[in-house]
Amino acid sequence: MTRPGEHDFPVRSATDIYSGRVMALRSDRVVMPGGRVATREILEHPGAVAVLAVDDDRRVRMLHQYRHAVRRRLWELPAGLLDVAGEDPVVTAGRELTEEAGLSAADWAVLLDVVPSPGFSDESVRIFLARGLTEQPRPVLRDDEEADLELRWIPIDEAVAMVFAGEIVNAVTCAGLLAAGAVLAGDAEPRPVGTEWVDRPERFARRRDGD
Repeated sequence: MTRPGEHDFPVRSATDIYSGRVMALRSDRVVMPGGRVATREILEHPGAVAVLAVDDDRRVRMLHQYRHAVRRRLWELPAGLLDVAGEDPVVTAGRELTEEAGLSAADWAVLLDVVPSPGFSDESVRIFLARGLTEQPRPVLRDDEEADLELRWIPIDEAVAMVFAGEIVNAVTCAGLLAAGAVLAGDAEPRPVGTEWVDRPERFARRRDGD
């Protein structure tokens, strides 16, 4: 038996269970440290970006939108899947910022990389900090949840208070707001846009793109 922290958890076999438009599910047979083979069901995700867009008055652009899994509307940051093959994540982020929030940004940085549910999913989300904002026309959205989207500017301190009050519960949004609060207070620094994204998912993209 290896010492704690040295086992590499080899995969004995992997079986595809389902493959859809935005995710896939597979079952891995994984060798545990004591030699037992355990089943781990993994949700493959394409990866996503989110944008913490803050203006010169320290207000954050927030969305209030319906999420069917929890059957209610949530306060969230503009965000979107990495669903265009080969596209730079910051380009995806810029498009989502315009389409969802009606903004463009002159100044971009990496705020955080988060893995929301590593116990069963390879999902990773890169949260960008966007500043130098300009209002842009949004496309007319008449279908699906986006047709009911509410936009609001919320002061960063108020948004952080909403996190601690349980009024904002989306995990990526909570992390982004708390990190942005630290940056704006001068207690932390964001990273350059080209910073390596260690946990960016790849398996679903290969499946989707036929590689």
